[in-house]
Amino acid sequence: MHPPDAGDHGRPITEAEAEDLLRCICFKNGPPATVGVELEWLIHERHSPQLTLSADRLRAAHDRVRTLPLTSALTFEPGGQLELSSRPAASLMECVDSVAADLDAVRAALAPSGLTLAGMGIDPWQPPRRILREPRYDAMEAYLDRTGPSGRVMMCNSASIQVCLDAGEREPGPLGHGRRWQLAHLLGAVLTAAFANSPAMAGRLTGWRSTRQAIWNGLDAVRPLAPPLDREPKAAWAAHAMDAPVMFVTTASGPWERPDGLSFRAWLRSGAPRPPTRQDLERHLTTLFPPVRPRGHLELRMIDAQPGDDGWMVPLAVTTALFDDPEAAETVYRTVKPLAEYAGSRPAPRNPLWLDAARLGLSHPELRAAAAVCFDVALEALPRLGASGAVCEAVASFNERHVLRGRCPADDLLLIPSPGHGRGTLEREPGT
Repeated sequence: MHPPDAGDHGRPITEAEAEDLLRCICFKNGPPATVGVELEWLIHERHSPQLTLSADRLRAAHDRVRTLPLTSALTFEPGGQLELSSRPAASLMECVDSVAADLDAVRAALAPSGLTLAGMGIDPWQPPRRILREPRYDAMEAYLDRTGPSGRVMMCNSASIQVCLDAGEREPGPLGHGRRWQLAHLLGAVLTAAFANSPAMAGRLTGWRSTRQAIWNGLDAVRPLAPPLDREPKAAWAAHAMDAPVMFVTTASGPWERPDGLSFRAWLRSGAPRPPTRQDLERHLTTLFPPVRPRGHLELRMIDAQPGDDGWMVPLAVTTALFDDPEAAETVYRTVKPLAEYAGSRPAPRNPLWLDAARLGLSHPELRAAAAVCFDVALEALPRLGASGAVCEAVASFNERHVLRGRCPADDLLLIPSPGHGRGTLEREPGT
């Protein structure tokens, strides 16, 4: 069985073709050689970040940034968040340098209007407000509204750092795709805890270090889940994607259809409301939000946006070192493997390990101990990957300020009561 030709996206596909495509397009085996990052940012008033920006002012900022000659792909999320997606880079430093240059240009374009990029996992002040009006987002909002308010917060108020790494070699070993898949779902909880940076929403503390992770967890019964880890990764992901509910069916005109309880497999078998195509399958995959999403490469989606101009470099550097340096990957896998017993049989991110990572951050003793080893190993590996002194220093500083103290960026945020108002303001502790 061969997958449909790349130019044949509009032809109806069979169930067997869809399963074959899922194995071919979601895991591409080979030695790790490239790295990428997707950075989402909130846009705030520089000096009064709790103030609401008008939609017109936000759109004007988008228009200014669109004129820039950026290397990264530029997109905007439904609530106006800005996203930069790097090109696949041949090294960590190529990725860092390219994205840093683009961020400098974006910040310079926003500065004259008094705006800035804000690195937080959830906007701590604003209610969800959708700026972009497109059929996809209309359908997504209506679908997610069925299960509560989390969908709108996710679409309009969340921001993350997504690290993209090659799926890994076909053979077993520290760089094999099976090992990397397992590592991503155990180390992912440690990364969630270490980089948790969203303790507040609607001007109030939520009780979660990563409210963003809690919001994603609440979308619906299936969409945010990882597939079972006790099965071969390609087969497990194919079955998970095929049996997940379809969020929408595109139409030539008018609102997109929103079927209720129709899995992609059932759609293939019924052919109604119309036969699905490869394009439909690819769209369907973009509506699945597990903590690790295979897209030919592995997209690690569990890290909150980070504070500071260069805070994003730390999770990118640490994650790349722990996955792509063979010695580091082997050591860290042995370190996090015992966490599987704590996680239990439930899928990420709804098992005890992931829930405690999002709620407690590094105040949890087992996660703190694992993070301490991970950062030590990353600091040893980064010079072998050609990391600059500045990147190594940023990782070392984060380790000393947070990991070794059992803290995450969320712990640096202080809620300052605002007299006469329903919402307080958030400030970072001095020196952080």
